[in-house]
Amino acid sequence: MPSPYPRIVPCSEAALLVEFGDAIDAAINARVLGLDRAIAGARIRGVIETVPTYRSLLVHYDPLQSSYAELGERMRTLAASEAGQMGPRRRWRIPVVYGGEFGIDLDDVARARGLSADDVVRLHTGGLYYVAMLGFLPGFAYLAGLDPKLATPRRANPRAVTPAGTISIGGVQAGVQCLPGPSGWHLLGRTPVQTYHPRRDPVFLTEPGDEVSFYAIDADEWEALDRAADAGEVVAELVAA
Repeated sequence: MPSPYPRIVPCSEAALLVEFGDAIDAAINARVLGLDRAIAGARIRGVIETVPTYRSLLVHYDPLQSSYAELGERMRTLAASEAGQMGPRRRWRIPVVYGGEFGIDLDDVARARGLSADDVVRLHTGGLYYVAMLGFLPGFAYLAGLDPKLATPRRANPRAVTPAGTISIGGVQAGVQCLPGPSGWHLLGRTPVQTYHPRRDPVFLTEPGDEVSFYAIDADEWEALDRAADAGEVVAELVAA
């Protein structure tokens, strides 16, 4: 049976969705990000904004400049030509204070996975992740690439508020949370890096497709780095571009 994907779905009179699958999958996400780049490069008449997710791309457009049928056909053509090819990725190294008051779920995750807290930190910092999408809160980076040994179901009782800078895991996902907000994920640590800063250029530090790695820092390094980040400094290290 032929694949139903990519599937073009109308979302309103001014938006359509290009779906590539129904799962969290690196190959599917690569096709999403490939189409996103292709649209940006093609400068298609009427396209206003694109929003990539794990499995689909939302395309906002001006219906006075282009129709749903026209754009849908253009999306199919571009999606076929891209075929999930990924270009060079930027890579960020992000400092994290793990455990204690900075990562209140670290010990619980260790027990749940049959590991020591040090093992959890070692596995988390040993991984190379990539930003699959941004969402939920400004600058919240959803990361693919979590070591399966750390995959942990989300909390049964989500917290109403979790701190800015939280580094967390939920299911097979990892995340970098910039602003305070609710979360059902497990809090492993915090980073002073602000992936969203409204008075900095760029406002958003990471973009879909970027690679991310983490390294552990001591709690006594937090205050100086946090002040620098508040002042608009990037704090994270860009090691590849």
